[in-house]
This record gives sequence, structure tokens and C-alpha cells, in this order.
Amino acid sequence: MSQAQTPRRRELPRALRPFGVPAYRTLIGALTLSLLGTGMWLVAVVWQVIALGGGPVQLSQVATGAALGAVVAVLFGGVLADRVPQRWILLGVEAIKAVLIGTTAWLSLTGHLELWHMVVLSVVVGATDGFFYPAFTAMLPTILPTDQLLAANGVEGMMRPALMQAAGPALASAALAAGSPGFALVAVAGSQVLAVVGLSLLRVEATPRRPAGGKTHPMRAMVGDLREGFAYMARTPWLLGTLLFACGWVLLMMGPIDVLLPFAVRDHAGGGPGEFALVLAAFGIGSAIGSLAVASWRLPRRYLTVLVFSWSVGSVPLALVGLTSRLWVMVAAVFVVGVTSGMGNVIWGTLLQRRVPPALLGRVSSLDFFVSLVLMPVSMALAGPVGEAFGLGPVFVVASLVPVLFGVAAWVFARMSRDEVDHPLDRTIPEPTFAD
Repeated sequence: MSQAQTPRRRELPRALRPFGVPAYRTLIGALTLSLLGTGMWLVAVVWQVIALGGGPVQLSQVATGAALGAVVAVLFGGVLADRVPQRWILLGVEAIKAVLIGTTAWLSLTGHLELWHMVVLSVVVGATDGFFYPAFTAMLPTILPTDQLLAANGVEGMMRPALMQAAGPALASAALAAGSPGFALVAVAGSQVLAVVGLSLLRVEATPRRPAGGKTHPMRAMVGDLREGFAYMARTPWLLGTLLFACGWVLLMMGPIDVLLPFAVRDHAGGGPGEFALVLAAFGIGSAIGSLAVASWRLPRRYLTVLVFSWSVGSVPLALVGLTSRLWVMVAAVFVVGVTSGMGNVIWGTLLQRRVPPALLGRVSSLDFFVSLVLMPVSMALAGPVGEAFGLGPVFVVASLVPVLFGVAAWVFARMSRDEVDHPLDRTIPEPTFAD
């Protein structure tokens, strides 16, 4: 058969190319189960707190505990991800969550659960997130070629909201309707157990990026690793500017979203668990659409501008949540926020993996998590009392509009317009170096 007659192998669409790698398929399967459990947890924990007699302040305490756990653990998680095979970290995280959430479900079903139990559990669950995120981020470039990272981040960006804000909350709402918050917690624990099983099937292990440290004392080596990561962040304007912007965004937005949104649905729109799950699903579907769209295109040449625009201007529609009593308006507003959030998240994840030196990726990922979320406990702690003092409307309006100013400031002072031209990522480029 001549070359002209040889059938050409059909290439997968850009967004699906990572699925050609077996290790990636296994990893994504386990991630699916983990994210599904997290999505169920988001709804189950709210209505478990309410079932125990809690209100905005008590839910704020639980959310603050989760944020504190994540912030405290994430720096250690980044150091660990640069030294230990990431698969081990992911397995340990999922196993701990399965055991703890399963125990909490048993306490709930037997009538022995108390609010302080939920606070302690949230701290530990938050800490596991602090180890999971750097390990997963650092693992992807070890199993995929560089030109597939945007697509892989898009797939994750699509799955995360679709499972955490849509499928997971829907399953939790069904479990709540069929039984109780304790029954929903059983489903969460079951999903985490299946995630452990999936990760145990992952045969390709990511090699650690740094030596164990020789005779250096472990604590001194850890401090040195952290210092190196902070130094890279401080001398890299695009990274520092974006993280500081994210820090302000989190302070203003996360408390109202995580603490006050369920009460806006209940008090303004007369909704319950099902309606709250619908609003979360709108965010999830929007974020999935935004992520898939970005993954299907080439990375924008003005990637920093698109990133900051997506996160800052994209937050404005959330103001409607505090101003309307119509559920469909809340759903539409949160959907738009989800689309822009998903777009920015995919660009940001790819940017880290393309421009950060591989030996620093675990620590920089943890710094991303730490610096951008360090004020999350403050946001959670303030949301309940501030919402009760001033009302939900003013809080949502301020929280959604001020990030635009933060975004403009970061874009100007970090000179992102010049930086993105000097470091194009819309085509294949040499591997980054420490001077990049």
C-alpha cells in the first residue's frame, strides 16, 4: 500500500490527549472519586451543622477550622512533594479522610456527634488538602509531556467543579432527602475508600525532585527548602503579584461564598438543601465549561491579562446573590462566576507548570496555596458576624466589586503586560530555568 493510501491515525482532540497515557487515566479515575466525596462533604457538613443547632457563626467556625488546617499544612506538603513520591502522599491523604469521615458518620448516626467534633474534623480535612494539592500539581509534569499540561489542567478544572459543585452536592442532597446528614457522611467516606483503591492501582511513581538531604538535620533541610521557595516567589514579579491579588480576593470572597451563600439561598429565596445544591451545581457547570473551553484552545498569548481579568471582573456578578430574592438570578450569577473562575484556574495551573523550575514546583504550588489562602481563616471567621451585623446584601456587593481594584493593581505593579510578551507560552518553549 502506498503512503498516500495508508490510513492516517486519527488524533484525539486537544482536550483529550492526556487520556492516551495509562498512568494519567488511573490518576484521573482516583481523582474523580476523591472530588465526588469532597462535593458531597460540602453539602453534608452544612446541614449537619444546622441539624446540630448551628447557624452562620457555628458554620463559620467549622469553615475557619478547615481553612486553618489547610494553611498550616500546605507548606510542609510542598516540601514533602519535592522529596517523597507523590503517589504515597495522595494515598495517605485519602486514607486519613476515609477513616475520619467514616468515624464522624458513625457518631452522627448514633446521636453522639457534637459541634466541636465538626470543628476538629474540619481542621484535619483541611490539613489533608494542604498535602494533596502540591503533590498532585507536582505529579502531573512527571507523567505527561509539556504540551499536554494545558489539556490536563483543563480536564481537572472541568472535573473539579462538575464533581464538587454539581454531582457531589446532588448526591448529598439525595442522601439527605433519603436519610440524614449522617447518611450523607457515610456516602462521603465510601467515596474516599474507593479513591484509595484507585490510587493503589497507580503503578507509575513520580520520582522525588530533590535528594533526601544527606546528613542535614531534617528540620534544617525543611527550613532551607522553604526559604528557597519564598526567595523564588519574592524575585518573580508575575508570581508574587498574582498571589497577593489572590490573597485579597480570598479575604473578600471566600467567607461570603462558603459561609453566607447557604443562608442567602434559605433566607432570601426560601430554599433548602436542594436549592443550595442547585446553586452550587450552577457554579460547577459554569466552571467546567470555562475550563473545557480553555483546554480546547491554545494558551492565550496575553495569558496573565486574561488570568487577572477572569478572576477580578469575573467576580462582579456575585453581587446579585445578596441583592435578589429570585433563585434563578442567583443560579445565573453563580454560573457566570464559575465560567470565569474555571478559565483562570486552568491558565494559572499551566502557568506554574510551564514557568516554575521542576525542582521547585512542589514548594511553589504549596506557596500558591498558602499565600493565596492565608487570610481564608480570617474571611471565614468574619463572614458570619459581619453578615449578621450588616446583612447579606452589603457583604456580597463589597466582596464582589473590590477584587476588580485588586486585579488592576496587581496587573500594573507586576508589569504583567510586558512579562507575558517577554515569556510567551502559546508555543513550545525551552524548559524553564531558575533565572526564568
